[in-house]
Amino acid sequence: MHNFKSFITESKNTHMEHLEDSILNHGVDGTRDAINFLRSLRDMLAGNSKSNVDVTVKWDGAPAVFAGIDPSDKKFFVAKKGIFNKNPKVYKTPAEIDADISSGDLNVKMKLALAELPKLGIKGVVQGDFLYAKDDLKVVDIEGEPHITFHPNTIVYTVPKDSNLGKQILGSKLGVVWHTTYRGSSFEEMSASFGEEIASSLKTTKSVWSVDAVYKDVSGTANFTKAETEKVNAVLSEAGKLFRTIKKETLNGISENEDTLMRVKTFVNTKIRAGERIKNTRAFVRDLESYIDAIYEKEADKRKTEKGKVIQRQKKDATLEYFKRTPPAQIVAVFDLYNVIIDAKHMIIRKLDKAKQVGTFLKTADGYKVTEQEGFVAIDKMGKSAVKLIDRLEFSNANFSDKYIKGWQK
Repeated sequence: MHNFKSFITESKNTHMEHLEDSILNHGVDGTRDAINFLRSLRDMLAGNSKSNVDVTVKWDGAPAVFAGIDPSDKKFFVAKKGIFNKNPKVYKTPAEIDADISSGDLNVKMKLALAELPKLGIKGVVQGDFLYAKDDLKVVDIEGEPHITFHPNTIVYTVPKDSNLGKQILGSKLGVVWHTTYRGSSFEEMSASFGEEIASSLKTTKSVWSVDAVYKDVSGTANFTKAETEKVNAVLSEAGKLFRTIKKETLNGISENEDTLMRVKTFVNTKIRAGERIKNTRAFVRDLESYIDAIYEKEADKRKTEKGKVIQRQKKDATLEYFKRTPPAQIVAVFDLYNVIIDAKHMIIRKLDKAKQVGTFLKTADGYKVTEQEGFVAIDKMGKSAVKLIDRLEFSNANFSDKYIKGWQK
């Protein structure tokens, strides 16, 4: 698998890719990685303790928060993403927060974090996401039972009010989910590690509900039955057969040109935002070519000089060259494989979601719609690679849809 650890060391806040996009991003190697990830996840959910992956839960929290000990002066700090700027922006006093964030929700949350998170005894530097401040908690009736809700972003999280967890949350001042640990002698030199248990190593305090993103099947329900394992095996077998029919140059060719890769992924995302899955792969490939052609022709039309028009059409030809040299049936096979990988991924997601302790809903003008968690991150236990497992039609579409009320729309 690709050397993911060196990438996160350099970039700190990593942009992780979707599992299925490994096919587009890295061709043959990426496809092999995607299939191996799915096999390892199948093994994990079938009860194989020797599985090669760990899993973390993607909570839909906001904003991001960093906290810990500044290695330069050993003082506690909180920060937003400016921590890794050339001149790190960290806050050690309320006055420093006011100087940078004059007012509003972020100001309140950062001050709350500065006051409460030192009680956890954080060693080093950790990153998480705010889930709520006490004022964000609401009590609503869901199916005749009072629930505590918090709504940091797109997903509404719910917990029965009278449960032990509900009482714990209601008695706290803020909630945060931890997902990344940083180590190094300075902010500039720090490297990131995913998949570590953070909250369980911290001190407990009533004022902070602190939870790990690390996946735990505490309910004992997220294990595949024999029949379910056989269904996943059948889909993975289909993926393997398709993989063997596609030529190396076909799989590798998409990523050889940055513009081709970018245009292909953008077109996929336009379908997702419209709530459409790739169904007819032949029609999809035809539409993809037309989409790329139209983009560059539109850019050419904007140019006032003939030279400018020629440059845009040369870019179009370079971007479409892959489609001209590759047999259409081979390109169709790539997206058939893309779909099969998504099918297997969804089977994994559905089972992982059964272990959640906190309810997940989308808020509409008419009430609440049940949804799954935002998704999961699968991490190679060797620390070399990680990918996102998200039902993009469910969550990504909800994220961009005006149909669902977001937490910041108050």
